[in-house]
Amino acid sequence: MSLPQKRMLERARSLLDRPGAWLDQSGGAYPLRLGGDRRGRVVLTLDEAAFRALVERPGLRRRDGGGWLPRPTPARNTSLSPSLPGRPGLIEGERPVMEADGRLTTRRANLGESPVAWLARRKDASGRPWLTPAEVAAGERLRHEAEIALSGPSLTMRWDALPRSGGGSSARVEPGDRALSASARVEAALSACGPRLRALVERVCIHGTSLQLAEQDLSLRRRQGKTVLKQGLQALADHYGIG
Repeated sequence: MSLPQKRMLERARSLLDRPGAWLDQSGGAYPLRLGGDRRGRVVLTLDEAAFRALVERPGLRRRDGGGWLPRPTPARNTSLSPSLPGRPGLIEGERPVMEADGRLTTRRANLGESPVAWLARRKDASGRPWLTPAEVAAGERLRHEAEIALSGPSLTMRWDALPRSGGGSSARVEPGDRALSASARVEAALSACGPRLRALVERVCIHGTSLQLAEQDLSLRRRQGKTVLKQGLQALADHYGIG
């Protein structure tokens, strides 16, 4: 690979770190867009070789509606990173975890505040909390289960590899029993939300995306996401039997 190609590849990796960035496909080329849909601005166009290099690092996962998103990567050390735009309260780091066999290990985790916890402090026009305690608890339980699901031996396990009903996992390395069990619970909880609510719940509770950015990603009207998320959290609370 030539030096200009290497520089373009590194720029693509940097751009994919931005909220709302994703890879589209057009013929044999791969436009990198900034925005929630195909109206988003193309900032870079990659060839097949560059696309394959991105598959290797940082890794790609299928995007709802077509295209690819960068795969979440584990934190490299315990140093804290600042919150990224569109991901309120994100502080990537490591947290001690007690394994099923009693061993104490460290796993990647968000050491900051989750979007649901942030939203729990918001109040409506009457001064009442916008989310009920049951809705907050349900969203935080899903986030916790998702962290366990990603804490298995396979750090390359993708969210789109969570087991579906009637099928097995497509993860490259079979995760441990604890992570696999958590993956099944995550999938059951998301399925309980129904197809209309699932995508927004997954983005906010699991991926840590801000409500505003999730609205953009899903082409929802401004403030429509509040209604959809609240309905999704209510469905989660019913699924978990909370409240």
